[in-house]
Amino acid sequence: MKKRELGKSGLFVSEIGLGCMSLPNDLRESQSIIDAAIYAGINFFDTADLYDGGKNEEIVGQALKGRRSEIILATKAGNKLNPNGDGWTWDASKAHIMDAVKKSLLRLRTDYIDLYQLHGGTMEDNIDETIEAFESLKKEGLIRQYGISSIRPNVIKRFLDNSSAISVMMQYSLLDRRPEEWFPMIQDAGASVITRGTIAKGFLTIEGLARAEKANGFVEYDAQELLQTVQTLGEQAEDLHAAAMAFVLDQKTVASALIGARTIEQLLDSVIAYEKKLPQHDMSNLKSAVAAHQYKEHRL
Repeated sequence: MKKRELGKSGLFVSEIGLGCMSLPNDLRESQSIIDAAIYAGINFFDTADLYDGGKNEEIVGQALKGRRSEIILATKAGNKLNPNGDGWTWDASKAHIMDAVKKSLLRLRTDYIDLYQLHGGTMEDNIDETIEAFESLKKEGLIRQYGISSIRPNVIKRFLDNSSAISVMMQYSLLDRRPEEWFPMIQDAGASVITRGTIAKGFLTIEGLARAEKANGFVEYDAQELLQTVQTLGEQAEDLHAAAMAFVLDQKTVASALIGARTIEQLLDSVIAYEKKLPQHDMSNLKSAVAAHQYKEHRL
């Protein structure tokens, strides 16, 4: 599997990464999926302290035991669980981030995090304080690099303009092209995009049409538009799953496309889809079949 550099960081991640949020809450099952991912050449694993109240980080940490040097490990912070366990509140303060990283390190059973990400962000945040926290963690050696997970262009730009962040995680797929407008800005800042939602909730797989028939729309598509678009894509693409993977990786700003997997079979489906190369003329046909929507809110 090919690798791409995250920004100009010296960190090279596999072109597809494993989004660990979907892993089952069972160590043995998750261990088998992670082992299969590493065998397939995946070296990039992404989780967050919010997922399953921290249990996801614990499972990932245990499953990666003894293989830490082989992988690039990413997690996120900024959402503070309420004491009663019922929901969470947003907290981008330096105090919270400095505390959260220590807890993540313990759960992940590691001395350092390769990529630490702000798990959201608002224009009301004290961005200088937030960035100061990440820079302090870099100096301490607790994290190697940092980035942000957000779909808000104004929040992203302010974060990139005032920091040495190397990545932006965004929902991006054939059915959600809204981020494309901002790729030049991200690239000019020396950062890379990490995509989530790469197969758009399964609409861009062999099950896509059946899922679309039951859905009430997706992003800017209403129910009928979604159904028609998925049907058209299915007719044009010999393998829609493969087309979805190839589409996001066709963007030079994208460093890695995250996939989720609850089973080894789901993981292998995405790996096989990734390995199928798509001719450039097929890519052009697919692009013409989908709308290039833009974000309506949080614009610059």
